[in-house]
Amino acid sequence: MNQAIQFPEREEWVEAKAAICFPALAHGMQLTCAISRASLARRFGGDTPGEWMAAFQANRWDLEDEAEQMIAHQQDDDQGWFWLS
Repeated sequence: MNQAIQFPEREEWVEAKAAICFPALAHGMQLTCAISRASLARRFGGDTPGEWMAAFQANRWDLEDEAEQMIAHQQDDDQGWFWLS
């Protein structure tokens, strides 16, 4: 793990985005990462935010590694968010 990028355990289900959103701290800046309901269901199954949150937490390290690569390669959207697909 790159010590310049940290992932506080503050993930949350955001209904308006239909996604789990989680922060990353990189070089003193807070960034927003997210994974959509569709991506969660495709990867891990589940039908509810509670099931998706459990899957996120069980797979946290892999998802954070994926987000770390996106941050390193500046693969954010026009709002500055890093969306895992």
